This record gives sequence, C-alpha cells and structure tokens, in this order.
Amino acid sequence: MNRIMTEYYPIFEMYQALRSQLMDLLDDGDLAFRPDERNLTLGALCREIGEVQHAYIQSFKTFKMDLSYRNENPGLEGNIQQLKAWFGELEQELKDIVAGLSDEDLAGRMINRGADFTIPPRIQLDVYKEALLIFYGKASVYLKMMDKPLPEQWQHWIG
Repeated sequence: MNRIMTEYYPIFEMYQALRSQLMDLLDDGDLAFRPDERNLTLGALCREIGEVQHAYIQSFKTFKMDLSYRNENPGLEGNIQQLKAWFGELEQELKDIVAGLSDEDLAGRMINRGADFTIPPRIQLDVYKEALLIFYGKASVYLKMMDKPLPEQWQHWIG
C-alpha cells in the first residue's frame, strides 16, 4: 500500500462522504431546482462534479489532465439513485487507481495539467479535494435556498 493510502486517503474519504450526505438529503424532484435561469439545476451541478471526478481518475491513469469528458446518460441529472450509483462507482475507481500507484510513481511521476503545468499525484488529489469543496459550497447555497437542513458535518466543514 502506498503512502497516499496510508497517510492521507482516510481523511480524503471524509471529504467524499459529504457528497453521500447530500444525496441522502435529496429526492428526484430536488434535482430540478435552480436558483434562476442563469444557474444550473442541482442535478446538473451534481453531474458536473462527477465529470470532474472522472477527469481526475483518468489523470491518475494517464498522468495527464483532460476535462473534456461529459456523461451523456439520459436522466442522470434527475435521478438520485443513478447519481448515487455513479458516484459510488467513481469513488471506488478513484480509490483503486490511487491505491495502485507505487511509491515510486508518487515520488517520481508528475501529472501534466496542461500548458506545461505539472504536479505530483499527492497534490493532484489535493486539488481534486478543493474541487469537491467548491462543489459543496455551491450545493450548500442550493440547499439553503431550498430550506433543506444541513447535516452536522456540512455545518462544521462548509458552513
């Protein structure tokens, strides 16, 4: 097992757990909510973070960041069960790919994020964590506008 998995991943999984808590708060109808016509629906926002996670998974496989993937699954944005299943698959795939990296990969390989900007895999996982936090900040605005109670971890970690 590599250093990321032993030293960092258990904490990282706590950040991912916030998304599961969000899914548990919502029903299919909630996914259609949008603050106004200029904003994505909550379901589209959820699809978008899944697409971002897919890009990070691929970056750990190829050592190159590519944000072009789009999930074209019809109905995904409006179905909690489909989103939960997809997020579960993504979380497992991310865990498997990161666990499969050797300590040599972690120490010696860099992920190209474009324009000759490269970072080590551990920092790449941190950047993904930051993407999750941005998503949670956006989602918390939607939840507050919908008068949904925030789970305790959300209250403490996101506000």
